[in-house]
Amino acid sequence: MKEQARLAAALERATAALLAEMNAAGHWTGELSSSALSTATAVVAVAGVDSSRHADLIRGGLRWLEANVNADGGWGDTTRSKSNISTTALCWAAFGAAKADSEFATTVERAEDCLRKECGTGVSPVGRAGILPDRDGDSGIAREEQPAGSPVSPQAESLCHDPAWRTDVLPSAIARRYGTDRTFSVPILMTLALSGRLGPDGWRLVPKLPFELAALSHRFWGMLRLPVVSYALPALIAIGQTIHHHAPTRNPVTRLLRGLTRTKTLRVLETLQPPNGGFLEATPLTSFVTMSLAAMGLGSHVVAEKGAAFLVNSVRPHGSWPIDTNLATWTTTLAIKALAHQPAATSAEQRLALREWLLAQQWREEHPYTHAAPGGWAWTDLPGGVPDADDTPGVLLALRHLGPIDDATRSAALAGVEWLMALQNRDGGIPTFCRGWGALPFDRSSQDLTAHALRAWLAWGSEMPVARRAALDRAMERGLEYLRRTQRADGAWVPLWFGNEHAPHDENPLYGTALVVTALRELAASGQAIAPDSAARGAAWIASAQNEDGGWGGVRGVPSSVEETALAVEALAGTEHRAAVGSGAIWLAERVESGQWREPSPIGFYFARLWYHERLYPLIWTVGALGRACLTSRVS
Repeated sequence: MKEQARLAAALERATAALLAEMNAAGHWTGELSSSALSTATAVVAVAGVDSSRHADLIRGGLRWLEANVNADGGWGDTTRSKSNISTTALCWAAFGAAKADSEFATTVERAEDCLRKECGTGVSPVGRAGILPDRDGDSGIAREEQPAGSPVSPQAESLCHDPAWRTDVLPSAIARRYGTDRTFSVPILMTLALSGRLGPDGWRLVPKLPFELAALSHRFWGMLRLPVVSYALPALIAIGQTIHHHAPTRNPVTRLLRGLTRTKTLRVLETLQPPNGGFLEATPLTSFVTMSLAAMGLGSHVVAEKGAAFLVNSVRPHGSWPIDTNLATWTTTLAIKALAHQPAATSAEQRLALREWLLAQQWREEHPYTHAAPGGWAWTDLPGGVPDADDTPGVLLALRHLGPIDDATRSAALAGVEWLMALQNRDGGIPTFCRGWGALPFDRSSQDLTAHALRAWLAWGSEMPVARRAALDRAMERGLEYLRRTQRADGAWVPLWFGNEHAPHDENPLYGTALVVTALRELAASGQAIAPDSAARGAAWIASAQNEDGGWGGVRGVPSSVEETALAVEALAGTEHRAAVGSGAIWLAERVESGQWREPSPIGFYFARLWYHERLYPLIWTVGALGRACLTSRVS
C-alpha cells in the first residue's frame, strides 16, 4: 500500500506539472533542444545572404557554438549528445564561412583535431584516384563498404595527419555515414565547399544532384528513385543548382538539360516554400536552400529572402537555433493520450478547446509540398508542417479520448482514417509522407508508424460507413501481417523516428517494441485476431531489457532514461510482468520526487539521423506510465 500511495503522489505531482505547461491557447507547444548543427547552418546561410546586415546573428551563433563545444573539440546534435563528424564538420564550416577563423582560432583548431580523429575511425582513405564517378561522369564520393569502427589502416593514420585529409579523407568519411542516401551527405559537403574548407577545387568533391528531374510532374517523382528522400526536394533543387553552377557536369547532354531547367525548377522551389519561409519549419533544410541560392549570387531571390527572414525570426535569445520550430500538434496529442488514464484531470471546457484546436489543424486541401491528399495532420500548427503518418493517428486517438463525438469530429476523423488507408504501402506497412516513394530511410514502411495507424483504425472502426469497413479490415490485416513479418528474432521491433546514440547502430528497439506491444494489447482487448505469441515475445523482450537499476534505456545496458522507462512501464502495465512494472514505476517515482524527471534525453531522431530532445517528453510519458500503472494496479 505504501508503494501505491507513493506512485499516486508522484502521478499527482507529474500531472499538475504537465497541465501547467498548457499555453494560453489551451494546448501544448513544448520546446525543442538547441542544435549546434542548426546554428552552424543558419550562420552560413545568413552570412551568405548579407554578412553585414546579419553580423550580430552571426557573431551570436558562433559564440554559442564556442560556448557549447564538447570536451573532444567537436559538437553533437544537442548539448547532451556525443560529437559526430557531420555536426562537427558543419560547425567548422560556419567559422570559415563567417571568416572568423582567427577570432576563434582555438575552437577551430580543436574542431580540426576532432575531425581528423573521426576520419581515422573506420574510414579507408582512397585519395583522388579512388574517388568514384557519379551518375553523369563527374567526380563523386567513394562509397566503400568497410564497416564503421573497423581498424584504421596505416595509410588512413598517415593521411589524417596530412593536410590532404580535408580533400582525401573527410568527404569519404561523411559519405560513408549515410551510405547511398545523399539527403544529408551532399548538403554537408556543399557547405564545406562554399565555406572554402575543401580547398580551391572543393566543388568537384561534391556529388551532383539531378535537380532537373524536379521539372517533371510530381506524379513521376516517386518512380524516379531519386538519391534523396521525399521531404528533401527543396534541397535537391537548390543544392543541385549551386553544384551545377560551380562545377558543371562534363557530360554535354546533361549540362544542356540542367541549364534549360534552371528557371523552371526555381519556380518549383517557390511553390514548395511556405508563407513564413521555413521549409518543414526546419532550420537545416531552410538554411541549406538559402545558402545554396546565395552561393550562386541569388541572395536577393524571393526564396532566399524568405528563407533568411525565417532564420532571423527563429533565432533564440542566446544565439542558437533549434532543429525545428516546434512539435505543437505532436506534443499536444501525446499529452492528451497520457492524460486519458485520468479522465478527471482535464475539465470539459479544456477538452472542448483541445478538440477544436486539433480539428483546426487538419489539412483540408492537397498539400503543395508533398501533394498529400486532404485529411492528414502535421506535427505543428505552423505553415511549414506536412501531413504525416505519425501525427495523423496521434490526432485520431486524441480526438477519441476527448469525446463526445459530434458530426464535425466524426467527419474529420473518418477523413483521417481514409488518408492513412490510402498511404499504406504494398508491404502492408505505413510510410511517413508518401506511399511507394522509395526505399530510403523515412520513406519506407516503418513499424512504429504502422502500430500507431492500427491503433487509430481500431479507435474509429465502429464509426466507419458499412461500405468501407471491409476495406478497413483488410488494411488492418495487412498492417498486422507486416508487424508479424518484421518482428526481430529476439521479439523486438525497431522504430524509425527514435533512436539511442548509446545503443548498437543508434537504434531504439525499446521505443519501437513498446509502441507495437501497446497496439497489439489494444487490438487483443477489442477481440481482434492477433498473433498472441508475437505480442508475448515483444513484452518479454521489453522485460528482459530492464536495467539493474529498474529503469530502461534503448537496450539493456544503456543508461536508463525517464522517457524510455516510462514507455516500457506503460506498455507492460497489466501484463504478467508485474515485477518489472513495479520496479520501473518506483524508478520513475524516485525521479519525480528528486526533480530529475524533467531532464530530457536526446532520443528523438529528426530527419537525416539528427538527434534532438523535447522538454515535454519526460513529463508526458511519465504521466502516461504512472497513470496506467496506478489504473491497472487498482483493477488487479
